[in-house]
Amino acid sequence: MARKSWHLDRRTFLKGLGVTCTIPYMEAMGMGTVFKPSSPESAMKRLCFVYFPNGVGLPPEESHYHKKWSWFPIGEGKDYQFTQTLKPLESHREDLSILGGLSHPKSRALLGHLAGDTWLTGGDVRGAEYMNSISLDQVVAQKFGKHTRYPYLALSTDGGIGYKSRVSTLSFDLSGKPIPTEHRHREIFERYFAPGAGGTTEARRKSIQQDKKIVDLILEDSKRLHRRLGQHDKAKMDEYLTSLSSVEDQVKRNEQWLNIPMKDFDASHLNFNADVKVDPEAYIRTTFDLMVLGMQVDLTRVMTYMIAREDGLGLGENFPKLALGLSKGHHTISHDLTTGHWEEWGRYDQWLSKQYSYFLDRMKNTHDEHGSLLENTMVLYGSACSTTHNAINYPLVLAGGSKMGINHGSYQKFDEEPMCNLFVNMLNRLGIESESFSDSTGTLNTNIL
Repeated sequence: MARKSWHLDRRTFLKGLGVTCTIPYMEAMGMGTVFKPSSPESAMKRLCFVYFPNGVGLPPEESHYHKKWSWFPIGEGKDYQFTQTLKPLESHREDLSILGGLSHPKSRALLGHLAGDTWLTGGDVRGAEYMNSISLDQVVAQKFGKHTRYPYLALSTDGGIGYKSRVSTLSFDLSGKPIPTEHRHREIFERYFAPGAGGTTEARRKSIQQDKKIVDLILEDSKRLHRRLGQHDKAKMDEYLTSLSSVEDQVKRNEQWLNIPMKDFDASHLNFNADVKVDPEAYIRTTFDLMVLGMQVDLTRVMTYMIAREDGLGLGENFPKLALGLSKGHHTISHDLTTGHWEEWGRYDQWLSKQYSYFLDRMKNTHDEHGSLLENTMVLYGSACSTTHNAINYPLVLAGGSKMGINHGSYQKFDEEPMCNLFVNMLNRLGIESESFSDSTGTLNTNIL
């Protein structure tokens, strides 16, 4: 068949892709203006999100499993009682708050797995149009990114973005498009924490200059290709150029930080041999260790981590089998209707809370010039459905941020309030004056923050 004038040479296009893939951290490196590095603020503030899928075990009150394995505590206020599920967090009681009754109104009628796409956005993914919006972490990254080498760090156990309704990322850009996550520990460390791996400062300077040339060449060639594309392909190319623009911004940022040394750190405790398919606990804890290290050296002040994907997809489905010796995967357990499934589900929820407790321990016992990392970091842990597809009453634990004036130590229930009201409070505690976020109706009426 004769080649048409609008046909592209596939090899040429793939060659272009191959070149761009050689640029470190191709996508998700930043958005908006590139800022010059500045000295640390007198009051350090950070934000972190940790997500798990498939909701939690909530045995009904009449069940004898309720007081032992219900995810939410027994009682309210300061005098609440942990069940076995969140018992691993007991030592952090004064550093955290448990929140119930919050959810995203536009997601309440969705199957819970779809609501995972909106956990940090409050966006509208009902119907075919999928009108997602910017995630909270990215709003903060735009403000805080000027102080750090990288505006944010987006991590997951599976990496990439997954696909609509079953994402493997918590982060969405200004247009509501998913931002790819990273998941290979050694690559993350070498990319962000080992600048010496590139040789001398002069060698790294030449590498950055080469990256700039590559980006320029690709942008120039992409404009030529753009004129030969149909409408649908032009839209795809525009997305591609947007990602290139973020790479260009990060190359400029790297230049500005080139002569600014990173704080000294000890990485001897990092377990780069943790195999998620064999020992998920070791893998998750190494991810948390990398996040703590990133806070310690002020690599970034905004982080997200998706422990596993929704709907039994990805590596996280087998965590209950690998970590606890259970016969079923996480999603399967959440749908099991047999009598004993509450204990299986509770044990796995407990295992997840142990990992979160480890993260809080590490932050509490790691200090910088501003105090413990936990004192200056808000960490929200939770899921986008309560139990088996119900996208209401999100299980949420907010920890840290005592130096931001957050008053912890209680369990507070709300009456189906928008989760984005909480986000408005969080933005204001971070010093980002806000009256609204996404579909918020105001601020959350709470004395916690």
